[in-house]
Amino acid sequence: MTTPAISPAAPPVRVSSAPGWPASGRLTQIGVLAGRSIRAFVNNRRLLLFELVQPLILLLIMSQVFGSMSNPKNFPPGVAYIDYLLPGILITTATGTATGAGYSLLFDMENGVLSRFRSMPIRMSSVLVARSLDYLVRVAAQLAVLLATALLLLDCHPRGGALGLAVAVLLTLFVTWAVVWGFLALGSWLRNKEVVAGIGPLAMFPLTFASSAFVPIHVLPGWLQFVAKANPLTYVVNAARRVALDWPLGNSVYAAVGATLALLLVVVFLAVRGFNRTPSDG
Repeated sequence: MTTPAISPAAPPVRVSSAPGWPASGRLTQIGVLAGRSIRAFVNNRRLLLFELVQPLILLLIMSQVFGSMSNPKNFPPGVAYIDYLLPGILITTATGTATGAGYSLLFDMENGVLSRFRSMPIRMSSVLVARSLDYLVRVAAQLAVLLATALLLLDCHPRGGALGLAVAVLLTLFVTWAVVWGFLALGSWLRNKEVVAGIGPLAMFPLTFASSAFVPIHVLPGWLQFVAKANPLTYVVNAARRVALDWPLGNSVYAAVGATLALLLVVVFLAVRGFNRTPSDG
């Protein structure tokens, strides 16, 4: 009886894993993520209406109520109060809206969206950039409504014309971007919605009213003048006002842009470092 020949063992079959989802480019990721946030904001009609109407109420109250009580001698000659006020309203509205960026980031952390993002081939810094662009779009919409209302309904005619207003808006958006990143950094490190939501009004309310946003500094009480002169928002408002009203710029715009750029670099670094921590890091 012959022994059947034993065939040589077949080589092991190599099981190839399914191809992974290739990562898209950084710009594509930012565009998709920012579009997601913007669509969610636009589709929330109540929130959209609230964020567009709220700055209009402030503009109308400040220009019509306080403007009627203001003493023209306290303001630069030949400058209507609405023209003086508009740059301040643009800055304060934009920076006030920017404080919500940290809260919305933490909302995504708590509802599990960011956990799903971490399981995808997405650069997590793209999430932060997209969130910051989402808030820039929100602010740009608010500024457009404010400008249209002031120019068409409130007889606002700044001497700087369309070019001056355009530069003032760009400066406002740049400063706002830095503030957005600052609150993204706060949210990334604190990771507590209630605390971050409370810091916004607590920080912005005194910065807004203890500044040159609504009245010249020299009409404030002595101790408040000292605070307003040390207030960084004063320098930003003054820079936007000089551009919008076609006043001599001096070093105001360069100082505002330089200080904002320095702040932006710091808060972007802090936001990315804090965001990249694992949940267990607290």
